[in-house]
Amino acid sequence: MIKKRFNIKDFVLYMVLIFIAFLCIVPLFWMVRSSFMKNTAIYVLDPFVVWPKEMLWENYKNAWTFSDFPVYTRNTLIIAIASLVGTIFTSSLAAYSFSRLKWKGRSFWFSVILSTLMLPATVTLIPQFLIWKNLHLVNTFYPLILPSFLGGGAYNIFLMRQFFLSIPYELDEAAEIDGTSKLQIYSMIVMPLSKSAIIVVGLFSFLYNWNDFFGPIIYLNDKAHFTLALGLLQFRGDYDSKWNLLMAASTIVIAPCILIYSIGQKYLIEGISLTGIKG
Repeated sequence: MIKKRFNIKDFVLYMVLIFIAFLCIVPLFWMVRSSFMKNTAIYVLDPFVVWPKEMLWENYKNAWTFSDFPVYTRNTLIIAIASLVGTIFTSSLAAYSFSRLKWKGRSFWFSVILSTLMLPATVTLIPQFLIWKNLHLVNTFYPLILPSFLGGGAYNIFLMRQFFLSIPYELDEAAEIDGTSKLQIYSMIVMPLSKSAIIVVGLFSFLYNWNDFFGPIIYLNDKAHFTLALGLLQFRGDYDSKWNLLMAASTIVIAPCILIYSIGQKYLIEGISLTGIKG
């Protein structure tokens, strides 16, 4: 039996990765741990309690009923699902045009779209807000949903385009010989072969909108329109904060993200790795 030679570089690499994983897990563990404790017990450090002996499951029930969490969940789902549909549809159409269709100025306009990635969101915040205000759409879901139907974002277009480039162009030529239109090639050939890229873009879109705090706090004023990210603020007061309920509510909000990511992890890695095959 051949013994594997000890490699100091691999050992150091694994130690660094374990340390980084530990830093990522500790806040998550602290949140879940605190969600089962009394509010006053969270601050006790002497003696430090790693895990509470008495787990207060009612914290989750109280967190769910403390404010309009069912309403916030419904609002977040409406925004996240609608934005997911818009992002996949428009970004794939734009990517199809930039990768499979030949037209004058294609490379230039693609470069222009990529250049928008260098613009901080704060630069366009005030102009965008004034546009929605003049359209009388502030305090509605439209400012949070409609942008996804206007291109789907430069990064998503880039991701989809790179994946589409990995699909042999001979399939398009064979389909055109049979009389297939460009839209039929898009819907019947390119999209079915791009399942991994679609799942990746869908994951990014859903998780972004599910956790988005900046957009809702700018455009939503009515409590009935609040999302989960804004709903978490209800557990904090000027003089007192219900940290145990906040941790329970945060666990409820994060749990779907972890579940969705766990299910789509395989496609996420596959989709991102295949986007760099062609350039």
